[in-house]
Amino acid sequence: MVESTQSLKDRLIAVLDDKKAEQVNIIDLNKKSILADYLIIASAQSSRQLYALAQHLSIELKKHGITPIVDGTPPTDWVVVDAGDIIVHLFRPEARAFYNLEKMWSTIMPEDAEETLLPAM
Repeated sequence: MVESTQSLKDRLIAVLDDKKAEQVNIIDLNKKSILADYLIIASAQSSRQLYALAQHLSIELKKHGITPIVDGTPPTDWVVVDAGDIIVHLFRPEARAFYNLEKMWSTIMPEDAEETLLPAM
């Protein structure tokens, strides 16, 4: 049985919560991008916690038949866990504030965005 993206997202949120990730934010990308269905952003208080969170997420994803791509090597303040339909960004608080992905991806797209983005023919 294939697990839905929604239930997998909920499972990853539970892992982050269990492992003490902070300020977990879920952004629904369904009507904003073909990149993924969900973007999850969370903070960790140390580089060690960043890597532990990425490792626990990877283990959970592998239980569900997904081999994630993990990007970010020590020492870093940002690790990305790409599971295809769900992308998780793990930050140290300073890097999260600097890059401010929530602001970029939380922008509401107008209904006629396609018309304004495509040139008239």
